Amino acid sequence: MTFLISGGAKNGKSGMAQNLAVALARGGTHYYLATMIPVDEEDRERIRCHVADRAGMGFETIECGRDFQASLKDADLSATFLLDSVTALLMNVLFDPANNYALDIPAAERCADQLEAFARKAGNVVFVSDYIYSDAQRYDESTETYRRLLAEIDRRLARVCDVVAEVSAGQAVVHKGAWTI
Repeated sequence: MTFLISGGAKNGKSGMAQNLAVALARGGTHYYLATMIPVDEEDRERIRCHVADRAGMGFETIECGRDFQASLKDADLSATFLLDSVTALLMNVLFDPANNYALDIPAAERCADQLEAFARKAGNVVFVSDYIYSDAQRYDESTETYRRLLAEIDRRLARVCDVVAEVSAGQAVVHKGAWTI
């Protein structure tokens, strides 16, 4: 089964996704695809909290900050995967320091293609994404491009995922499929 879980920051998406991935794995192999590349102490603290939250849950962690496809070369694609988060992965490929943080639209499109293909071929996948593209605020051009590309990726994943849900205040609202495990 494939799930796309979206919602605002600090609404319980990651914890819900972790529990869901463990349930989907049914005691089998389950991977945590870690996408955040820390740039400051706040990021490092957030990573520490996520690691602590999933301690004892049996996840094998795979770091996939930029080259998503290459990071999966040794993974068992019939296993269960939790990718947290699409938001961070897109930021990493779109604003790559190797390109002086210039917008790399082709890299973002490749990332979208890889995520969609992965959703179609992996055993069980839980994608976590942030709902950051619906407010009325207008931002600078690069931020607006980022928000637009994230919305496009989320729409693509929503089309191929079995279940699509939005988490708000720790509660999942299912928009597609049935959340049954």
